[in-house]
Amino acid sequence: MKIRFYSRFTAAIVAFLSSWSLCAAARAGSPNRVPVLLVWRIADGLGGSARVLLRRVPGARCFSGGAYGVTAFSIKWVLALLAAFGVTAAHAQSYPAKPVRIIVASAPGGGTDFVGRVLASKLTDAMGQQFIVENRPGAGSMLGFEAGMRAPPDGYTFNLITPSYSITPNLYAIKFDAANDFTPVIRVASGPLIAVVHPSVPAKNLRELIALAKSRPDQIAYGTSGQGGIVHLANAQFLHMAGIRMTHVPYKGGGPALTELIAGQVQLVFATPQAALSQVKAGRIRALAVTTAARLPSEPAIPTLAEAGVPGYEVNNWHAVIGPKGVPRAIVDRMHAEIGKVIRTKEMEERLRGDGVLPAPSTPEALQEQIRREIVMWRDVVKAAGIRIQ
Repeated sequence: MKIRFYSRFTAAIVAFLSSWSLCAAARAGSPNRVPVLLVWRIADGLGGSARVLLRRVPGARCFSGGAYGVTAFSIKWVLALLAAFGVTAAHAQSYPAKPVRIIVASAPGGGTDFVGRVLASKLTDAMGQQFIVENRPGAGSMLGFEAGMRAPPDGYTFNLITPSYSITPNLYAIKFDAANDFTPVIRVASGPLIAVVHPSVPAKNLRELIALAKSRPDQIAYGTSGQGGIVHLANAQFLHMAGIRMTHVPYKGGGPALTELIAGQVQLVFATPQAALSQVKAGRIRALAVTTAARLPSEPAIPTLAEAGVPGYEVNNWHAVIGPKGVPRAIVDRMHAEIGKVIRTKEMEERLRGDGVLPAPSTPEALQEQIRREIVMWRDVVKAAGIRIQ
């Protein structure tokens, strides 16, 4: 397959040079322009990417019949672009040629680490090369994000990220541009958090909780998995949009926060479905609403926050794969396709459901837009809530 490709590529270069030398008559009519229709047709054979590259050649113009002409100055650009296309396509065919790192910016054992290891195992089987999860926790996930974004953009380092990627630049002085210095690949999964309260709380629904909080400013305590994480900011967004005040009690993880809720030490927690629903069914806590725009399919009786009293509220807990800025598009497309296959399998769906999320594949472009939109959203939440990391 590689030999066939290189033969086609060599033929394209030879055809280009031949067409140049054989078009003296055409050059006489237009002395500064060289017809390269034959190269355009060869580029057709190489694919759409080659056609796009040819359109970007300085001085290129479309003649009647669809032929392209370029100035003599642009000859070197055509050769360079065709060569670059050949190298990229050959690279994609042989990729991956060595182990690939998937950086997870959290400690081993958590939900993101779990998803990362399942994904790495399935990609290893599918692509014939080892995919390795590398845990880089610390500084609100900043250390792991920076390690990934500063890696060479050769397709051998990716990050498995969560909403913390969109939150971190609003709380920490990071060493890269989170909105632009990355290559989006695919969103893997998405799901809600569930607002749950202790049974002693007299509010039976979210509207009653909001009314109770307004009558008792700062007297209701909400627990989170720590300062600056998605759970903290999801709560802060709720308080801001509902116009209420509560006391924040951060814990070292979602598990301890939920344990303290069951013990009655705090009154409200936003928890993952995986952690909360078994306790809800056991009667130890009560579910009021989910944070997403749609109800949880497995629990259709639980309303959304938007339905239950906070119009416009929406927070998603998601996982996605990104790389450093500049990863070749051919590699992005390969990774997107392979990951898409993995997350659509029944086994992967069941494992994701166990972590409280559902498969939610996206295009690279949709993922990029989502990240940029959420960076702005969380910036506004951080500012409005006056959140500072001590």
